[in-house]
Amino acid sequence: MREVHISKITETIKKLCMDANYYLGEDIKNKFYEFKEKETSKLGKEILDILINNSEIAEKEQMPMCQDTGMAVVFMEIGQDVHIVGGNLEDAVNEGVRQGYIEGYLRKSVVKDPLDRVNTKDNTPAIIHYNIVPGDKIKITVAPKGFGSENMSKLKMLKPADGVEGVKKFVLETVKEAGPNPCPPIVVGIGIGGTFEKAAFLAKRLYLEV
Repeated sequence: MREVHISKITETIKKLCMDANYYLGEDIKNKFYEFKEKETSKLGKEILDILINNSEIAEKEQMPMCQDTGMAVVFMEIGQDVHIVGGNLEDAVNEGVRQGYIEGYLRKSVVKDPLDRVNTKDNTPAIIHYNIVPGDKIKITVAPKGFGSENMSKLKMLKPADGVEGVKKFVLETVKEAGPNPCPPIVVGIGIGGTFEKAAFLAKRLYLEV
């Protein structure tokens, strides 16, 4: 049995919250350059140049790429042979988010209650997904989910007879309706099957693996 102190988890979450807002993945960067070569319109090339320049400034200056630094969605794969010591795991995760968003000068968007609308001032609580896996390690992924894209999310319960074409139709309608509202670059996550919350989880988890 391997012991992991919650302070290590807090420290890791803090760093991941900042890194996720400062650094753009190499896969996305490469796509910017690839699409710029293929783009035929002047405006399209200019927009891609802005996105490339923005990502470079964010990385160099250690500042968020977008003013919407989102809600922290944390995915944790915890080995069944790990013993977490020193306190409560959920508290440790939220403390990491609190430190990351305050020290990283990231915008705090989370409210205590969706109707009262009182800001928590530290972007907690986070959304946390736990998954118990074999082994003695912990894998943590932090995805700051911007509300511009989150608000464009949709879920639909299709009839079995709708089939693949029904899925395609719903996806295309959703993307078309969203239009320019979600911040670019737009990556569409699609979850199919299970219950309604399982489908939404699959969609969110998928875009971390694209």
